[in-house]
Amino acid sequence: YKEPKFNTVDAVKSLEKAISELGKALPGYEFIKVLDQGTYINNSIGEVKNTLIIGILLAVFVLYIFLRRIGTTLVISIAIPVSVIATFNLMYFNHLTLNIMTLGGLALGAGMLVDNAIVVLENITRLREEGMELKEAVINGTGQVGAAITASTITTIVVFLPIVYLHGASSEMFRDQAWTVAFALLSSLVVAMLVIPMLVSTLFSDKKKKAVISAPVKFTWYTGFLEKTVEKRKLVILLAVILLGATAFLIPRLGSEFMPKSESAEFTIELKLPEGTSLERTYSTAINTEGIIRELLGDKLRLIYSQSGEDITSTLSQTSAVKGENTASLKVILADEYASETENAITLIENYLKTVPGMEVSFTREETALQTALGTTESPFALEISGKDYNELEKILNESKVILEQNPGLYNLTTSMDEGSPEVEVSIDRFKTSYYSVTVESIVNQVRSYLQGAAAGSFEREGEMKDITIKLGDISLHQLRDLMITAGNVKVPLSELADIRTIVSPKEITRRNQSRTCYIYAMVRPDMAFDRIVRDAASLLNSVTFPADYKITFTGEELKRKESTSNLTFALILSLVLVFMVLAAQFESIVQPFIIMLTIPLAGVGTILTFFILGKSLNMMAYIGIIMLGGIAVNNAIILIDRINQLREAGMEKKAAIILAGSQRIRPIIMTSLTTILALLPLTIGIGESASLRSPMALAVIGGLVSSTLLTLVIIPCVYWVFDTFSSFVRGRNKPAVEAL
Repeated sequence: YKEPKFNTVDAVKSLEKAISELGKALPGYEFIKVLDQGTYINNSIGEVKNTLIIGILLAVFVLYIFLRRIGTTLVISIAIPVSVIATFNLMYFNHLTLNIMTLGGLALGAGMLVDNAIVVLENITRLREEGMELKEAVINGTGQVGAAITASTITTIVVFLPIVYLHGASSEMFRDQAWTVAFALLSSLVVAMLVIPMLVSTLFSDKKKKAVISAPVKFTWYTGFLEKTVEKRKLVILLAVILLGATAFLIPRLGSEFMPKSESAEFTIELKLPEGTSLERTYSTAINTEGIIRELLGDKLRLIYSQSGEDITSTLSQTSAVKGENTASLKVILADEYASETENAITLIENYLKTVPGMEVSFTREETALQTALGTTESPFALEISGKDYNELEKILNESKVILEQNPGLYNLTTSMDEGSPEVEVSIDRFKTSYYSVTVESIVNQVRSYLQGAAAGSFEREGEMKDITIKLGDISLHQLRDLMITAGNVKVPLSELADIRTIVSPKEITRRNQSRTCYIYAMVRPDMAFDRIVRDAASLLNSVTFPADYKITFTGEELKRKESTSNLTFALILSLVLVFMVLAAQFESIVQPFIIMLTIPLAGVGTILTFFILGKSLNMMAYIGIIMLGGIAVNNAIILIDRINQLREAGMEKKAAIILAGSQRIRPIIMTSLTTILALLPLTIGIGESASLRSPMALAVIGGLVSSTLLTLVIIPCVYWVFDTFSSFVRGRNKPAVEAL
C-alpha cells in the first residue's frame, strides 16, 4: 500500500522499476499488474491536457473567423498564454499542483480567458471606426468597458466561493478547481486592462485610418429585429414566461444520481459455492468459469485472472464481500476499444452463469481513483432495516429482498444476513459435569488438545530444534461426539457431557442508534435513472408490513445524492446572493441587477433541455456546472445594460439607446459566448475513463450559455424597457411626497 504522503504516480514508477529488477532475478516468471491507479491518473491528466489544447485552438479559430486578420487574432490570443502563465504562478504560491482537477479548471476557463480581451479590443475598434485617434480610442475604449468586464469577472469568480467553503465531497474535490478558475479569470482581467491596450497602441499605426478589426461578420439585421422586438415587448415577455414554465415542467422528468458512471473496461465476478466447499473444488470451478468467459467474450477480452479462497491482503477486487474457501474472484479486463460494452459483457456472462446450479454469482464494476475519492460505493443501492428483534429483522429482510427483485433497475441483490458459515456448537451440560466431577475448563482444554494439538517435546534436526505437536487429523461430527473426555477416574464420550449440533451463524450483527440493523445491497442498471430506481423500490416496499419501532432507510449513494444536492442547492442560492451584491454595487441600483439576473433562469432553459434531449441524469458534476452558469450567464447582460446606461447618460432617448447598444454589443457577446462554448466542447466528447465525469459539467455550461446568449439578445432589452418604465412611474409618484418632505 502507498503511504499517504507519497505521490501515486511516483510510487507506481518506483514499484515498476523494482518489479523489473525482480523479473531479471527470477527468469521464467511473468509479473502482471492487477491494479494500477497510476496509469489511470496519467491517462486522465493527458486527456485533460489534450482537451485544454483543443479548446484553446477552437477558441482562436472562432476569433479568426470573426476578425479575419491574423495580427488582430494574435493580439487577443496572447491573453491565453499570458493568463495561463500568471495562473501557474498564483497556483504555485497557493500550493496547488497540476492534477486532474486544476487542469480541468484551466480547461473550463480556457474560452473565458479571451472574453475580456475581446470586449476591450472590440470597443477600441468601434471608436476607431467612428474616427477617433488610436491613442484616444485605446484609452477611452478600455475605460468605457473596464467597469463592465470587472463586474462580469467578479460575478464569475464569486459563484465558486460557496463551493470552496462547503463541507464534504463537493468541497474536497472542487476546491482546487475553483481556485484555478478564479486565478485564471483574474489574470485574464489584468491582461485585458493592461496588456491588450498596450499591444494595440504599439502594434497598430495611427497613420492608418482603417479599423483595428476589419471583420466581415456583421449583424446589421439585428438592428431591425431588435426594434420590432422592443415594439412587441409584451408578447416577447409572455412567450418567455411560457418557455420558462414549459421548461420547469421538464425538471421532474430528468433523472438524478450522485455521480456519473465511468466507462471502465474492468469488472470483477464474485463466485460463491455452498459453505463447506473445499478450496480445490472452488479453484476448479473458477478455472472452468474462466474458460466459459473466454468463449463468451472472444476477441473483446484482453485479460482475465482469478483468485480462489480467502486473502485479506488481496486487491484483486474493490468489493468488501466476505471471503472464504468457498469463494473466488475473477477480474475481467476488456480491450480498450470495447470499454463502452462492459455492461453488455456483464449481462451476457450473468445470463449464462445464473443457470449453473449451486453457485451464486455477483458482479462489481471497477471504480476509478476519482470515483473512489468522491465516495461512490461498490453497491450503489443500499437499504437499511432497523429494529430490536433479530428474528423479526431477518423475516422483514427476506421479504423485502424478494419484493425488490421485481425492480428492473436492480440486480446482484445481497444482504448482510446472507447465510453464514456452518459451525459446531458444543453446549456443555453443567448438571452432568457436576455428576462426573469435571470442570467446563477441563473439557474445553481436552477438546482443544484433540483438535489443535498438544506439545509433546522437541527434537534436533539439521542443527535446529523442532517442536513436536500431537493432534487428531480431520474428524467428522460423529467422531467429535465419540471423543473420550477424562472425568475423574473414568473416561466418557463428549456426547455424554454436552449437546453437540451444527448451526449457521450470521456473518455480521450491526447496531446503530441502539437498534439492530441489517442491509440489502444491489447494483443498479446504468441505463436507468438512479432516483427513479429508488422511487420504484420505495413504492414496492409499501406492501411490506413493518411492526412498530421497525423502519427502513435508503443509504448508500442515495444518502450521498441527497446530501450533495442539499449542499449544492445551498451553494447555488448563496452564489446568486453574492452575484446580486456585486451587481448592485456596480450599477448602484436594485432594479437593474434583477434585470441582469433574469438571464440565469434563461440559462437554465438550455441546461434542462440539453439533459432532457440527451437523456442524461443530473448529478453532482452537472450541479457544479449549473452553479458556474450563475456567474457566467450574467456577463452578456452586464455588457449590454452597461452600454445602455452609458448612452442614456449621454442624453439619448431610451428606445434609441436600447437599439444602438444592442447593435454595438452583439458582436462581442456572440464572440465571447462562442469562444467559451467551443473551448468547452472537447470536454463533452472527450474519450477516456475520466471523460464521463467531466462531460456533465461542460454540457450544463454549454447548454445554458447557448440559451442565455440567444435569449439575452431578445428578452433582456424588452425586460429593461418594462422595468425602467415601471421605475420611472414609481419615481414620478413618489416625487411630490419627497418634495413635500
